[in-house]
Order: sequence, then C-alpha cells, then structure tokens
Amino acid sequence: MNLFSFILLVRSFFRTAPVDIERIQDMGLLTVKLCQLLALRPDILPTEKCVQLQKLYQDGVHLPPEDTQNLLQKVSPKGFQENFTSLDMHPIASASIGQVHAGQLKNGDEVVIKIIKNDYLKTFQRDLRRMRRWIKIGLLLYPPLRRVGNPMGLLDHIEDYTMRELDLRNEIKGCAFLEKSLKILNDSGFVISKLSFPKMYPELSNSNVLVMERIHAPTIQTHLEQKTFLWKDMLELFRIHGAFMFGLGRFHGDLHPGNSMLDKNGTFTFIDNGAICESPKNVRESLFRFFYFLANGKLEDAYSSLLGMAKKEPDEQTKKEYFEAMHKLYNGFSGKSVSEISLTQQMMKTVKTAVLAGCEFGEESFPIIRSLMYLDGMVLKGHPTVDLISSMKPYLEEFSKIVELNLDVDEPKKK
Repeated sequence: MNLFSFILLVRSFFRTAPVDIERIQDMGLLTVKLCQLLALRPDILPTEKCVQLQKLYQDGVHLPPEDTQNLLQKVSPKGFQENFTSLDMHPIASASIGQVHAGQLKNGDEVVIKIIKNDYLKTFQRDLRRMRRWIKIGLLLYPPLRRVGNPMGLLDHIEDYTMRELDLRNEIKGCAFLEKSLKILNDSGFVISKLSFPKMYPELSNSNVLVMERIHAPTIQTHLEQKTFLWKDMLELFRIHGAFMFGLGRFHGDLHPGNSMLDKNGTFTFIDNGAICESPKNVRESLFRFFYFLANGKLEDAYSSLLGMAKKEPDEQTKKEYFEAMHKLYNGFSGKSVSEISLTQQMMKTVKTAVLAGCEFGEESFPIIRSLMYLDGMVLKGHPTVDLISSMKPYLEEFSKIVELNLDVDEPKKK
C-alpha cells in the first residue's frame, strides 16, 4: 500500500461507481482492516458505500484447491490429515485473513478447518510503519487531529486485534475466556440462554490452522442480506453483547455481522473469538451512564456522565460551553430512527464535542465504540426505521444491575 493509491481509493468512495472490493483486497491486510472500519462510518461515507464495504467482513479472496492443499501440508501439525475421513479443499467461507473448509473427523464429528491464507505479518507491519509516518506528518500539519480523532491510537487498536487474529491459538483462548465469562454472568443472575460457542480441537490446531465444530447456521451478514434478521434477534444480540461490554468490560472485540451466526431457534454462536478487548471501568461506566440517561430522557445527566472520561474537571466556562454544544447537538435527536440520525453519526459528533471539555477517547475507548458501531450498522441495514436509543432502554435498565455488581474475570494472556 502506498499513500497515493490509498488516497485514490478513498476518493473513489465518494463517486457513483460501486466500491471495488477486489482492489481493496489487493492493497493488503491493513487496507482491508481500515476499510472494514470505514464500513461503520456513515458520518464519513455515503450509506450505500458503507453497505458495499461490509462485504469485506466475509467475502474475502480464497485460494484455489491445489494451493490450499500445498499450504495445509506446509503449516498443519504432523499427521494432520490422517485424522479426517473427509476434508474439502474448496472453502465454504473466506474472510480477510483466513478461509474455512468443511471436514469430518474419524470419530464422526463434523468440523471446519480454518487456515491463515498467507504470511501477512511482514507486509502488515510494513504498511503499519508507513501509515504511522503519514499520520505523524498529518499531525504536524494539523495538530488538533491528535485530540479529536486520535488516529495513532486507532492504528494501535487495529494492530492489536489484527496481530491476535494472525495466531489462531488465540481463538481457542478467547473462546474459553468468553465461555467462562458467560458462566459468571449467568451465576450473577443475568441469565443468557441464547449464546453458544463452537467446540475447539486444540490437539489438531496450531498458530496457522484451527479445527473447530461446524455450526450449521447462517451468519448475521447472510441474514441481513436475506432480510431474515428479525428485530427481536437484534435486541437479543444487543442484550448479550452489552452484558459483556458494560457488565464485565471484556468482550468479543470484532463482533461484526460475519462473526456471529444465528440458528433457527434464535441462538447466537460467536466465532473468530481471537481478539478479546477490554474497556477500563471509567470508560465503560461513563459510556454506559451516557446511554442510560439518554434513553431515559435525562439529557443533563447524560452529558455529565461523559465528563468521567476527562483527565481533570473542566472549569465553569468550559463546562458551560460543553453543555450548550451538547444541547444543540441532541436537539431533536429523541425519537429519530437510525436512517434519520444513525448512532454512529451522533457518537462521532459527541466525541468531538466532549473533547472540548477535556474528555479523552484514547485507544482504550475504541473497542466499545466500535462494537456499538457494528450494532448500529446492523440496525441501519436491517431495520432502518427503528428508534434504536428508545429500544435500548429496557436492556440498559437490566445492565445497570450487573454494572453495580462490578463483576470481574481474568483476561486471557496475550500470545
């Protein structure tokens, strides 16, 4: 990836021609990851371009069967294929980093085999270094960008979760961590009955190959495309993911529509669990209280909640200007559907306004904000006429009980 090509790519998003997904994938893993984030930003790109970019969640380029066979022989554990009665070299799915194949073990278990498609590490780290140089130059030319957008922190966040994805053993650790977290939530009285995780086969897996149970259910992305993602399903997903985010502060860090499956009984299965993200207590509690009071129409309390993310209490004049700006921003927001004012659009404007009062939205705030963007994007595509904030109210009431419990669970150690 070079700067000129990247600028041309971004400019193309504002033209009438459809997004060139193949071109994005050819530009490298970092470009794909950045464009996946842009897919969540209707405040930056036209909505139809965001929808087109969402194809990057699960429509990745895949290797031909002969190349897959050669790669598998090279990177899999010794004697790997001897454990299978069948292993299809044609992938059933392909994403930005890995592709997935169907197989059956000799004991009869139906499984999928995920393979990292390429040695992405060197090119990804090279592109990161280049992007950091470009950002430093941009910050020199426009210093306020450091406070409002924190692009370096965002890049650090992308690096962190992508590096975890490049070692498939982190999916085994992450899955075990989320299962443990689910038990803690259930034991606390916040019962989640519609969430499952695939069985893992660590003895057949390594950093490049992962074997896990095959789940016969469509992804949310497929449901959205087929218009079968019901509103009750959307609310249940928010309830589940919100409990991890606001209750525990440690959660699936990349829960886009391609990383969750939904079966006919309404049960979700989280996959690609390698990136477990953490939201510090002051961040998650400030954001939780902001949404809690916003949904209950207590705007002054909502605005005050965000000040918990400020390093120091703002002076009276700054606080006055902040509250005036927030009242102006949220004037007429209540009752609006996501197609009229998306949560993502409103949150980006809110962040810019809160920065004026000294609030800092550093790297630790990106995971939870990005998760909310994913949820907003699903609503925008599947149920654009819904007032999301009002719909969140009963679930935020429920979250308040587990936030008060201050539950904790040890984070899995990073590789």
